[in-house]
Amino acid sequence: MTLTNMKIKRLIPCLLLRNNGLVKTVKFKESTYIGDPINTIKIFNEKEVDELFFLDIDATRLKREPPYELIQNIASECFMPFAYGGGINSLEQIERLIKSGSEKVIINTHAYLENNFLKEAVHQFGSSTIAVSMDVKKEFLRGNIVYVKGGTQSTGINPVDYAKKVESDGAGEIMINSIDRDGVMEGYDIELIKSISGSVRIPVIACGGAGSLNDFSLAVKHGGASAVAAGSFFVFHGKRRAVLITYPSYSEISELFN
Repeated sequence: MTLTNMKIKRLIPCLLLRNNGLVKTVKFKESTYIGDPINTIKIFNEKEVDELFFLDIDATRLKREPPYELIQNIASECFMPFAYGGGINSLEQIERLIKSGSEKVIINTHAYLENNFLKEAVHQFGSSTIAVSMDVKKEFLRGNIVYVKGGTQSTGINPVDYAKKVESDGAGEIMINSIDRDGVMEGYDIELIKSISGSVRIPVIACGGAGSLNDFSLAVKHGGASAVAAGSFFVFHGKRRAVLITYPSYSEISELFN
């Protein structure tokens, strides 16, 4: 694999915001405090991370505006591009987030609730700026179903059908987050990733379940993911899940996707 092709496979820390601090959840429920976002960014700067995702996990549920001041502080400290998601429900918010320093925005609930919102966002800001996050949970008898509002509300929609819709609406990429595997560090849902990556042409980012470097490789090679994101893997260490911010070396990442 050439260096150019290898770079297509992105390895992205996905950091969860709550009350301007970083937390990590398990199956979208209990959360553990990780630390201050700015201090964490400084560590990722030193490790030369290519990209970061920040998701405010309370903004939609609490009907709260995105934390613009925090986003500005993140942008002033970040050496790498980053994307923000959480509570986005207007074009004005997207514009303000971009002006605050976010390279991309990640839309979840409002892409489902308002049929034309995604199309309007793409029309105004371009598909490369707009990603859609899709939270997926297995339901008894119905299989995988898309959830919204922080994983609390079932849409009844199959993720493959939803992925095709957001692609047709112009989304630049899709992030799949498995609710059942969030924070458990037992591997990605490869079949879920494969079903979606095989049905759309836009990049698919796998998230939820990474516990080892091999999990990243499997999501790309067997699942067809264009990129892999994770939270616990980058912030916890050992069986006791001690907080330790880490990131693989360039050579380790190169070996993953060769």
